[in-house]
Amino acid sequence: MNVLVGKKAPSFSEDAVINGKEFTENFSLEQYLGKKYVVFFFYPMDFTFVCPTELIAFQNHLTEFEERNTAVVACSTDSKYSHWAWLNTEQNKGGIKGVTYPIVADRSKTIASQFGVLAGEYNFNEGKLQFEGNPVAYRGLFLIDKEGVVRHQVINDLPLGRSVGEALRMVDALRFYEENGEVCPADWHAGQSGMKATSEGLVEYFSNN
Repeated sequence: MNVLVGKKAPSFSEDAVINGKEFTENFSLEQYLGKKYVVFFFYPMDFTFVCPTELIAFQNHLTEFEERNTAVVACSTDSKYSHWAWLNTEQNKGGIKGVTYPIVADRSKTIASQFGVLAGEYNFNEGKLQFEGNPVAYRGLFLIDKEGVVRHQVINDLPLGRSVGEALRMVDALRFYEENGEVCPADWHAGQSGMKATSEGLVEYFSNN
């Protein structure tokens, strides 16, 4: 798997569904450069079990991300038609109707591969190209700053759902660091003091906590 922290996020241009119902071509994260932070997350598959709990949870907190000038974008290896159908299925029937942030279609599995979250790989076997593993994405999440640089990533195995609260905390931590020049200690939350990245700052922090 790739460690992308500190590097430019891979570039892509793909089909997506936006506003819960509209198809769009050539969707790219580059539209947010210089404007917004991005939480870009992968999930394994539409019409499954853990996945709707995550997508709906991000939607339930979408206003909080927007207040932090942060775009939320999802991606899986399903087609745009599968995304559209899932987005138009009621939640009490296993759908995610009401989700409005963009969902990217990665049918070629190129984006998942570039971000290092594809749960398998293509290999040649007796002269034939075959996929070995599970042709879906792990639960990868990437926090990308306004310059397009990945500042945080976390990758969960397929059965393990993620914490939206932790994603918000990491956005807060990045913004705090950028605005104040102080680093964020363990379990830091918005409203708490940071630390100066010096031995004196460490002593000061522990003296006050």
